[in-house]
Parts: sequence; C-alpha cells; structure tokens
Amino acid sequence: MNGMHKTVGFWLKKVGLHRGSPRLWFDSIRVASAGMIPGGRFDVVALSSGLKLVASDVGRYTVSSKERDGRRLPVIDINSREVLAPLEGHSVVRVVVRTDGIFVMPLASEVAKRERIDRLKAKLESGAPILSASIAHGGGVLSHAAHAGMAEAGMEMDLALFCEIEEGYVEQSLRRNDATTDRTLPLCAPIQELVQDEWAMRQIPRVEVLEMGLPCSGASRAGKSKRGLALMEQHPEVGHLVYAALALIQKLQPAAVVLENVEDYSVSASAQILRSQLRDMGYQVREHVLGARDYGLLENRVRWALVATTDGLRPVDSPPEPTGNGVLKLGDLLDVVPEDAQCWSEMRYLKEKAVRDKEAGKGFAMQLVDGDSISVPTIRKSYNKGGSTDPYVCHPSNPSLMRKFTPAEHARIKGVPPELVEGLPATTAHEVLGQGIAYTPFKLLFKELGKRFNELRSTGPVWTGECAAGARLIAAIG
Repeated sequence: MNGMHKTVGFWLKKVGLHRGSPRLWFDSIRVASAGMIPGGRFDVVALSSGLKLVASDVGRYTVSSKERDGRRLPVIDINSREVLAPLEGHSVVRVVVRTDGIFVMPLASEVAKRERIDRLKAKLESGAPILSASIAHGGGVLSHAAHAGMAEAGMEMDLALFCEIEEGYVEQSLRRNDATTDRTLPLCAPIQELVQDEWAMRQIPRVEVLEMGLPCSGASRAGKSKRGLALMEQHPEVGHLVYAALALIQKLQPAAVVLENVEDYSVSASAQILRSQLRDMGYQVREHVLGARDYGLLENRVRWALVATTDGLRPVDSPPEPTGNGVLKLGDLLDVVPEDAQCWSEMRYLKEKAVRDKEAGKGFAMQLVDGDSISVPTIRKSYNKGGSTDPYVCHPSNPSLMRKFTPAEHARIKGVPPELVEGLPATTAHEVLGQGIAYTPFKLLFKELGKRFNELRSTGPVWTGECAAGARLIAAIG
C-alpha cells in the first residue's frame, strides 16, 4: 500500500456466510472516509493478497444505507464466492480504510506464517543456505549442535547473527566455533536493550532457524532458593526476558524456533506466554524433556526443549530416538594426568566441611568418580570454585587425593567438542559448559528438524490450521 494516502481506520472483520457463499458486510461510518457514501458506487479490485474496494462513479457495486440512532450509515454487502476468492480460507480479515480505498487483507499472522514457509521452501529448492540466529548464545555450544544436526539431515545452514551479553564468550565463539563465519553478525548486548535499539534492530535479517537458551537463574530450584523467589519472573535481571525474546522472534521471523532450558522453566509464567504467543504467531509448539544419559552421555543433564515449527511444516512430535550409553566408561574420556601432577589435592577443606555437614544433618557430600565410573553427577556452572557436592576424580593409587575435571574432560562428558572451550581459563570454560546443554540430544533434535525441512522441499507445505489465529478471534469480533 502506498504510504502517500492517509490511513483513517483499521480493524479486524469476520467473513460471514450467507446462502452458501462468503459474505463481507460493512455498516459503519468509518468507510465514508474512503468515499463510500450511501447511493455511491464502487469497484472491487483483486490484489496479490486480498481485495481493494475503490469508490467509482461507474462502479459495478452500489453503497446502500441503513438508519441507526437517527443517522444514515453507508452499507457495503458483498456476497460472492468469486469476488471474495482472494480471501478464501480466511474467517477473519484485516480492514484498512484509507482515502484512496478500503483494503481487505488476511491477518498479519497468516501473512507472516505463509511468508516464512515460502521463504524457506524457495531456499530449499534453490540450494541456497538457510540462515540461523542464536539468542543468549553463550559460547555457542547449542549453535554448534544445531549446525551439526542440520548438516546430518543434509541442510546447509549459516549463522547469520548471535546475541550474547558476555564479551569473552563472544570472542571465544568467533575464534573457536566453526558455526560462526566472517558473515556472522555478533551482537554483544543484553537482549532487553537490543530490542529497544532501532538502529540495531534494522541490521537484523530474517532467518529460517532460531535457537536460544534464555538464562535459567530464576527458573532453577537453586536460583529461586538463593534469592527467595516465589516465581521465576521476580528475578530482577533475567525474569522478564521472555518479552525481549518474543520481540526478536517477531523481527527474525524464523520458520522454526528451538528453546532449551531447565525443566522447571516449563512451568513458569514465561513458558506459558511463549506457548500462547508463538501459537498466535502461527507456530505449532511441541515440548520434549531430553536426558543426556538416554543418548550415550555419562552426565545425566536433563533439559527441557520447546520446538516451535511454522504451520506448513510437520511438527517435531517426538524427541529423538534414544541411543543408550553402551559400555562407555569415564576412563575413556579422561586426560592423561601424571600421578604426581600439582592438580591432585587432599582437598582437606572440603573433607572437613563434609564432616560438619553430616553432623548438622545436611546430607551434603562430595561425589567421587574414577576411570571405571559409568555415570557422572551434574557438573555445574561454578564447578571451578570447588563446591562440597561437586564430582571429583579419585587418584589412581592414593585414595587421599583427588582433582577437578579439566575443561576438556568436562566437555567430553557432555559430548561437547572440546575445541569450543579451548584456550579459555578453566573458570570460564566450566561456566560455558556448566550452563549449557548436553550436546548429543540437541544435535539429534536439530537433525529431526532438518528432516521436516526436507519433507517441505519434497512434498510441499501441509497446513493443519492448528494455530490459525482466526479460529480464536472469530468469537470476539464483528
């Protein structure tokens, strides 16, 4: 629509049904601003998406009238399947009144939904790389898993941009993560600030895949207990980030969204807002709980995954098939560490604390593992600080000595390529890994998503109507 003409009205309108044909009915003074006055004439012009009603002295249709509250109102009544064919399948439409006519168009959510599918399908058919984006990127472990999984499904994917608040993580991802390229736009800023920056938002392109891991500090049980939070959203720094995430989704218009977080996030108000708003944006939302042990990893890191696919794509209804852990032992993943290396320690302060905790009835205890262990307790973000319940490796010959995992060992335990944290200080490396994902289940999850993309390329879109906004709006409008 040409912006030179003044817009004087906007509303949503239900498409009715009369004698078996669709019916568009207006009885409002609002249409007079477009020259639609009682007794006047108009034409209906088909557009690429919708219709335009244009006042014309020699028009095919007549504007009738009715009396209401002592006023004569213009009435437009179009009851023709042929004339309303551009609106077929739409129970609710947008009406924009301008001085040069009345535009009747599909809902913005329906237009966006179809644009996402058309854009993705065109790229798949042409062989052009699909684009991805990453929110709360961290060190890019989820991005790396996403690219690896999509590649296994035959999808070439370029990371167009990522957003991360920690500058050190940004630099590490640019240096070590082969998911990033010289075409990747790094946005080093809090997302709640980014979405308010009009200049920065103009630099953001549309993408086909969005992956994100919003901070879980307010959702985890430890985080809520530490701050005494009744609900996750009370966290002063990260409790509100669902708003910024949705603002970025609206800007990026991805065909698919994958969010990972702790299990408790799934019962938060933020998760419910995500589910409902993504549905209203035309996404089919599915949720899965992924346990790392089910996919051959030693640490049983459990994460919740929300997978939203645009209607037209078949949803990811089931989690990836479990692969089991075979005969993998911790010793297969450990570095070669000399028995006289300085990293071995009695950790006397932790042993003494364990005694005090036991006497106090707290039940805290160190968790010791060795080369024969077939499981490893969860390794947390602050592992390098050395907590009293963290896992430690026993010395092979001296039972009084133990050590922390190296960053490379921590990475292997989670299935993460160690090069992603290579060169980082131990504290930072453990932070990146401890707040991230177990790699294998998410790689397989993105492989499943890639299969859905392949189906779109080979058989075309399948519209389920599951998330059609009109079906929910029809009862609330005229």
